[in-house]
Amino acid sequence: MSNLTHFNNEGRAKMVDVGGKPVTVREAVAGGTVFVNENTLHLISSGDIKKGDVFAVAQVAGIMAAKRTSELIPMCHPVAITSADISFKIDEKHKAIYIKATVRCKGETGVEMEALTAVSAAALTIYDMCKAVQKDIEISNIRLLKKTGGKSGDYNA
Repeated sequence: MSNLTHFNNEGRAKMVDVGGKPVTVREAVAGGTVFVNENTLHLISSGDIKKGDVFAVAQVAGIMAAKRTSELIPMCHPVAITSADISFKIDEKHKAIYIKATVRCKGETGVEMEALTAVSAAALTIYDMCKAVQKDIEISNIRLLKKTGGKSGDYNA
């Protein structure tokens, strides 16, 4: 187990020490999709969901989730995020809402988990706000789209 970075000498999970890594600017972009029916999409677009502005609430939820990722994911380091943004795109043809989260920091470790958590929370918030009008909402394809900075280099899906 000595070559596995996330295990201690007893073979138990540990948080990796990133203290010796250089501080660099890092960015991660994650995406996901929420599929709804035509009626739900219309209600969201027209602002007629009874719980309020779906995108405004989901955006705040995503940003809050990015900031608290280390409280949700056990081995995730607390990261001083320098920015977080959530955007939404409606695709009427596929009855889909595309979510994109972009998170940045200057630190010793990346913000991929923060971006993925932001997308997840935004998608779950959309579900929560719309579940009264549609029970079979589908959350799909949450994934890392891009990352920059750090030892492992850049990644583009």
